[in-house]
Amino acid sequence: MKKILITLLAMGALLTLANAEMKCAAGKCGAAMKSSDKPKTMTKMFQAVPKGQATLLQKGDAKIFCPECGMTLPMFYKTNHVATVDGKVKQYCSIHCVVEDMKKGSKLEDVKVVDVNSLKFIPADKAFYVVGSSKKGTMTMISKYAFASKVNAEAFAKENGGDVVDYKGALKAAEADFDKDSAMIAKKQKMMADKGAMIYEKRCKKTDEQFETVSAAKAFILKNKLCEGVKGKELQAVGLYLKNR
Repeated sequence: MKKILITLLAMGALLTLANAEMKCAAGKCGAAMKSSDKPKTMTKMFQAVPKGQATLLQKGDAKIFCPECGMTLPMFYKTNHVATVDGKVKQYCSIHCVVEDMKKGSKLEDVKVVDVNSLKFIPADKAFYVVGSSKKGTMTMISKYAFASKVNAEAFAKENGGDVVDYKGALKAAEADFDKDSAMIAKKQKMMADKGAMIYEKRCKKTDEQFETVSAAKAFILKNKLCEGVKGKELQAVGLYLKNR
């Protein structure tokens, strides 16, 4: 009798488990499934495109990185700008970095910007920028996205907010935001550089090389396999540390 009772209880437990699994398979788990059990999905940044869709116009080992801040260009491609400086093409992650280079005294010629819709570079002086939309900006608290067509810019602004301006208007806005944005960026970069120092000490081969830019440091790390397995934000952190140490 005892064995029969144990068998019946076991069968009941199995049936309950099977029923729960069937409900979950049908999408009816309800509160029984904890939020921690649900698969986590990464939120893709609006600015980002796959590497294969990003056009890189600058040359060299560091061509995938912004020469001003070191950010990976495909990750912020929809705000990319390019310009010719002293006969050399430079590709920036944002109009903020364009302004930063200008403030250093660089003379930028033939400035182009990525059209959000086509993902192609277009002359910046013929683009229509949406300033202050709800889409997150790159290196700024106030976003600035460019379009080849005024119709497309106005449609974007209607859906996401912001004002439609020309290149001069966007540049003026970036200049107005520059000091505040730079302070925000400096604070974040200091925190990342501190993290980069720890990663470098624990996971990287040591080097005495000195770097003028974060992009040069990152290119050196990758080319020389200095930090195996370090990529993305960790690579940016180590690059910041090596440039500023």
